[in-house]
Parts: sequence; C-alpha cells; structure tokens
Amino acid sequence: HVQLVESRGGSVQAGGSLTLSCAASGYTIGRNCVGWFRQAAGKAREGVAFISTGGETTLYTDSVMGRFTISRDNAKNTVYLQMNNLKLEDTAMYYCAAATTKSCTRWTDFDYWGQGTQVTVS
Repeated sequence: HVQLVESRGGSVQAGGSLTLSCAASGYTIGRNCVGWFRQAAGKAREGVAFISTGGETTLYTDSVMGRFTISRDNAKNTVYLQMNNLKLEDTAMYYCAAATTKSCTRWTDFDYWGQGTQVTVS
C-alpha cells in the first residue's frame, strides 16, 4: 500500500525557518505531482505548494510566495517544504499529498495523503 510519512513539525518564532519532509513508500515521488496542504484551526484546508514532474513546474499560494520552497529528492523518494520568514498565520496542520498524474493543476485530485504534522509559529 501507499504511505506518506511527514517529519515532525514543531514550534518556531515568527521570522524563523523550518523544513518539513515527506517520505513515500509504495509510490514514486519523481513520477507524479506532489504537494503540501495546510489547515488552520477552525478554517478550511488550503493548498500551499506543488511540484510537477518533467519540467518541474512549481505552484504556490500567494501568501507563501517568496517564503516557501517545495523540492524533491528522487533518490530518497522524498519531497520537502522549506519554510522561511514564518508568520503567525502559517500556524496550521501541514499535510503531504500525492496524485497519480505528472502535472499539478488547479483541478488535480490527490489520491494519497500523509497523517499531518503540526507547525506552530509564535
């Protein structure tokens, strides 16, 4: 079966940095669209960052543009989210997600999900 395992999140001061990782098993990160979502308490889940195969096109929500970077290490079958200059509004549960198509679009359905990891900015 497919499993996505996120690294442990944690607490960080505003303006600080944190990197999340998502290790996949039973699934090849480098062949598909993968990305990150987040859900703050009392709010709907939103897409954060996504990366496609082939041309390695990336997509980011406006609020994290220039601060967050998504990347992948195909040899380790792992996707990362580097978060810089963290803000209070970045506090949320972060989820790794994977699709079965190569390109990430606004209409992509994600078939596989991680368990979520909490990031708290104070």
